[in-house]
Amino acid sequence: MHVLTLTTYADAPFMTQQMAALEERGVSFSTVSVAGEVSADTARGPTDYLRTVPKVIREAGNGYDLIHAHYGLTAPMALAQRQTPVVLSLWGSDVHGPVKPISVASAPLCDEVIVMSEGMRSELGQDCRVIPDGVDLERFQPKPQARAREAVGWDDVGDAYQVLFPYPPEREVKNLPRAKRIVSVVDNLLERPVELRVVHGVDHDAVADYMNAADALLLTSDSEGSPNSVKEALACNLPVVALDVGDVRERLAGVSPSHVATTDEELIDGLINVLQREERSNGREAARDVSIDRTTDQLLEVYEQVAGTEKRTRPRVTAAVDAVARRHH
Repeated sequence: MHVLTLTTYADAPFMTQQMAALEERGVSFSTVSVAGEVSADTARGPTDYLRTVPKVIREAGNGYDLIHAHYGLTAPMALAQRQTPVVLSLWGSDVHGPVKPISVASAPLCDEVIVMSEGMRSELGQDCRVIPDGVDLERFQPKPQARAREAVGWDDVGDAYQVLFPYPPEREVKNLPRAKRIVSVVDNLLERPVELRVVHGVDHDAVADYMNAADALLLTSDSEGSPNSVKEALACNLPVVALDVGDVRERLAGVSPSHVATTDEELIDGLINVLQREERSNGREAARDVSIDRTTDQLLEVYEQVAGTEKRTRPRVTAAVDAVARRHH
């Protein structure tokens, strides 16, 4: 099976990791990324999306079994070609944020839609598959904390608790200011010092060491789909303190010590409890439900079903493509 991948972010670890797992099952991929550069200070504009459409149409004519469009803004360009079946994966912000109208308009025209949580399915308001991104249980597994701290350079922290925030500060949806407030309050309430470790831009292979070096993961996001950091923390038995966003409550069901909160006060109480217990969690067993092997099985089932459908001429999607441009005005 040969699949054309469309993405706004070709280096997304959870996407490339899942593609590698599918390649081991015999799927081959070619990737087209949206034109233009994106950074903390630069966003793609409508021209970048529109000038990618002809490239997608040309590439789609090369005999692919299906097109897998990742993120709502890639859906219109996937649908601009009218023969190859389309699978659309929505990532979270494209359902909970300003991109939602494009996702909602495009979803019914796709052959299959995948979301990461039941909350996303409810928000989308359409029939779709719930398949969270999988976690590699070989890469993410428990390791002695002292050895992990040496690996990441935290071997001189003394008795200070280490709270991990594994997101870029510039990603506003992750809400670093809130995490700083929570940790500052907890630091003032506990006898032992508490340090917030903002970790980003490291190789994905190193993330497991940070998970094992930390005492807790803190998630203060305004919205999420199915946060990979939570699943990776579970696989490493790292306690998690998180807001009730995305599928966090489902993922942390039965996991102890960990805490799901809805307010700052609950975040503070939960973090204090988790740190004072000084225990690793039982999260690895829960992580097996979202292992990459399991999600690969589910995605392969979708691929085989969609690729086996009779090819058909699609409705014109000029309006959907225009919606991408309108969103940026």
